[in-house]
Amino acid sequence: MHDYVNWLRHASPYINAHRDCTFVVMLPGEGVAHPNFGNIVHDLVLLHSLGVRLVLVHGSRSQIEARLNARGITPHFHRDMRVTDGPTLECVIDAVGQLRIAIEARLSMDMAASPMQGARLRVASGNFVTARPIGVVDGVDYHHTGEVRRVDRKGIGRLLDERSIVLLSSLGYSPTGEIFNLACEDVATRAAIDLGADKLLLFGADCGLLDENGALIRELRPQQVPQHMQRLAGNYQAELLEAAAQACKAGVRRTHIVSYAEDGALLNELFTRTGNGTLVAQEQFESLREATIDDVGGLIELISPLEDQGILVRRSREVLEREIEQFSIVEREGLIIACAALYPIADSDFAELACLAVNPAYRHGGRGDELLARIESRARALGMKTLFVLTTRTAHWFRERGFVPSSVERLPAARASLYNFQRNSKVFEKAL
Repeated sequence: MHDYVNWLRHASPYINAHRDCTFVVMLPGEGVAHPNFGNIVHDLVLLHSLGVRLVLVHGSRSQIEARLNARGITPHFHRDMRVTDGPTLECVIDAVGQLRIAIEARLSMDMAASPMQGARLRVASGNFVTARPIGVVDGVDYHHTGEVRRVDRKGIGRLLDERSIVLLSSLGYSPTGEIFNLACEDVATRAAIDLGADKLLLFGADCGLLDENGALIRELRPQQVPQHMQRLAGNYQAELLEAAAQACKAGVRRTHIVSYAEDGALLNELFTRTGNGTLVAQEQFESLREATIDDVGGLIELISPLEDQGILVRRSREVLEREIEQFSIVEREGLIIACAALYPIADSDFAELACLAVNPAYRHGGRGDELLARIESRARALGMKTLFVLTTRTAHWFRERGFVPSSVERLPAARASLYNFQRNSKVFEKAL
């Protein structure tokens, strides 16, 4: 119960921030067929109940393949893109149509077990995507394979204003009445761009973008994407990453890649600071800066537990307010997750590093090293030659970073007179 209460309290800023925002969600056909699909639908209805304007784009690749196999039709691809001839288009229309009906039915069925129980949830779909043919590439005619030409922004906007969930498929239509098979990633990306969406959410089989060792990459800037594309060649993650970067460069503030196989992945990504997928965003997700008076409350929340354990010297709010300019902080999504302070010692070229603290949930991420580098840089800029630190618990950490054992006698008189012999802190110093 306590964990649930804490989760809800920490989620409340996101609940408020996401209200009235437009999210475009892309779910591939494999995700619709996965056993976790029912949970995803439930989570989408929850988002809708919290005031999020939802556009759901569904794919159908696996369903198309099943129909082609059943009819004995050999699939053809060129440059990793399906060639959609007449018989293939029939399979595409069949797969997309059945999926659309199944999704609408599932959204309706889950109402009784959702936060929207007793309310009428409307799902709207239609000819919102105008497409054009790919044509002939390298001598290969793609026939009915197309690309998005335009998304009906006004039409979709009116339905979102009426509190409908808008459902888009991988089919597009031309002004002459032709039907084109589109990549659902293309539809989702263009919809997010044309609608000016606040977020593009891309579902994949993995929890996000994985590095060479299989570890999750939490955050990326669009300019970092190319370095991963060669490694991911032929992998579906490459398509998701390319879509995320394209949307971000075109003005979509944040794109998230999450798993359709993990129950609750979407909610954890949207309503927790750490998330559990990969975020691609233009703006810096986490910042290192000097503290201001507005940060006092966040600093108290960070360092109070360490003061209670006797790890840090206790500082009152008044002291923090008076000394706030001494602090550098790491801020993540409005939360202060690490801090350190620099105290130049009067009439000397010595300075003290104090109150270095990192939120336990964010340790092992190199933030302590970032803060130490920031403090050393500030000290050098002030003309300091030696940096002191007094510690009771983390002597090894400082020794690993170039600090050497020192003594109270080495401290300038102005600082030595304030030494607390009851704490018996060890003194270390580092030449700058």
